[in-house]
Amino acid sequence: MKPQESDALLDGWVNRRLTRPASLRTAILDLINKTMIVLELEVRKLRHDPSDVLLRSVQPALWLLIFGQVFSRIRAIPSEGLPYLDFMAPGILSQGVLYMAILTGGMSIIWERDLGIVHKFLASPTPRVAMVLGKGLGCAVRSLSQLIIIYGIALLLGVKLNFNPLSILGVLVFVILGALCFATFSLVIACLVKTRERFTGVGQLLTMPLFFASNAIYPISLMPGWLQVISHINPLTYQVDALRCMMLAHGSSTYGLTLDFAILLFAVVVLTVIGGRLYPRVAI
Repeated sequence: MKPQESDALLDGWVNRRLTRPASLRTAILDLINKTMIVLELEVRKLRHDPSDVLLRSVQPALWLLIFGQVFSRIRAIPSEGLPYLDFMAPGILSQGVLYMAILTGGMSIIWERDLGIVHKFLASPTPRVAMVLGKGLGCAVRSLSQLIIIYGIALLLGVKLNFNPLSILGVLVFVILGALCFATFSLVIACLVKTRERFTGVGQLLTMPLFFASNAIYPISLMPGWLQVISHINPLTYQVDALRCMMLAHGSSTYGLTLDFAILLFAVVVLTVIGGRLYPRVAI
């Protein structure tokens, strides 16, 4: 091999090695930018119809006010050394996030499909993953209303909350992660069923098993063995566990915050990739 050819090969190899990180960095920044654009569109929708957020906050508030008050009096459910209202408050917050994410995440792209907007998104250079993440973050923004309302009601009911700034930040992180997880799951379901009627039925069918097959309102130890297995693979279980640790003044984590975070993040990544793959099916 001639020296000129060797130098040319070496220069090409060096250039490729130098441009790959730059290309990866550019791709990541582009993904973040496009995700924020989709998020902005979702927030604009929320500004035009804020009543939807308030209406969806009524159900978890009623659970805490009625169900929590009754069961805290009869003491029928063990609460791991906590007053039952304290034990239940993080579970009801998780329930509110679950309902908001499941019932609004997938429905948004079905409405966009009916209006012909999905075709415009698919014709744009926006990555499919950015569309899924942006819509998931839009549901997370909606879920912040649940956080404010449940904190306010819990405080009025005498729940001992932890107002440490780091703990509140941790609660925000897990609320957003949980909303992302269930919103992307909802988007996957919407990509498969494609119609509002089917999605409404499937969404309502899924929310109750996810809620009751978790540690939101009673300990996992009360469940039969087969339901305990389902509970341990249910992401809501780990969101409740993390919120119970950080939201309450005397709360603790059963599985550890690191495992809670890792499982929710893994679920978000997997569901986002699947949602990005299935997104074009909505337009078919």
